[in-house]
Amino acid sequence: MTPLLKIGTRGSRLATTQCGWVQRQMVTALGHDPALSHEVAPLVIITTQGDRIQDRRLIEAGGKQLFTKEIEDALLNGDVDVAVHSLKDMPAEDIPGLSLCAFPVREDPRDAFVSINYRTLEDLPQGAKLGTASLRRQAQALAVRPDLEVVMLRGNVDTRLSKLEAGHCDAILLAAAGLKRMGLEAHIKSYIDPDLFPCAPGQGALAVQCRTADLDQAWIRRLHHVETHLQISAERGALVALEASCRTAVGAYAKIEGDALTLFVEALTADGRTRWQRRETISAPTVESAHALGLRLGQSIRDEAGDRLIQYQAQA
Repeated sequence: MTPLLKIGTRGSRLATTQCGWVQRQMVTALGHDPALSHEVAPLVIITTQGDRIQDRRLIEAGGKQLFTKEIEDALLNGDVDVAVHSLKDMPAEDIPGLSLCAFPVREDPRDAFVSINYRTLEDLPQGAKLGTASLRRQAQALAVRPDLEVVMLRGNVDTRLSKLEAGHCDAILLAAAGLKRMGLEAHIKSYIDPDLFPCAPGQGALAVQCRTADLDQAWIRRLHHVETHLQISAERGALVALEASCRTAVGAYAKIEGDALTLFVEALTADGRTRWQRRETISAPTVESAHALGLRLGQSIRDEAGDRLIQYQAQA
């Protein structure tokens, strides 16, 4: 059969696994048997510059857009019809002509502590090596364990686990969502409490992106998860206000309990010694009020922290 949609995705095992999960939901929303997913909505693998760069922090080469630019170009050129991204990899700025059109139900937003010999961050011995490429995770870990040696760790999930097993570090921090989607939950020794150390804005959520002209389609509404949209609207509001990128150590975590949404926003210096935090609850949230809350809390931190938010100069 002629495909109804072509879906653009990165080619890592995590990317294709989570895109396959969305693909099946998308095909169901289109009214077809998910067993026919590859005929109805085939995946188109697109290699991004971020996938090619494995030996340095992303900011050295251009930031988060390195994971999205080639895919977005394919969307704009009509080579694919939709794209699936990890939301935490998406820059805060919108791309003219493209829109984030649907957010499927969110997976676990927490960070996971993974180690061969230790169960928690606190259990690590003095001076242990902690692997991460995230400035936020680095800063949050150093806030409670300033003695740790942070080792820059890039690569896909399998590569990072292999480096841990080879002894390059004593522990690593990864997104729990990715491990769970890949069936690797057994590697998780413990979780980082997001009420104490907020995750990356949008972590655990996937975003479906389309051309803005294609927004008004029924299958998009069927795929969309309202509660996830509320949470990530608040978190990405903080992202916009703080201009968070790979240059800044910023976390934001929104949770919904009953008819109330609570947002916790944090920014840190790279060494973890200074933490700016805001936490607030609103009732009966809408996408607009959740986003406004994030903007307001993020701006409040920005006003207090000023230029100290820009951390990368010390990390070059």
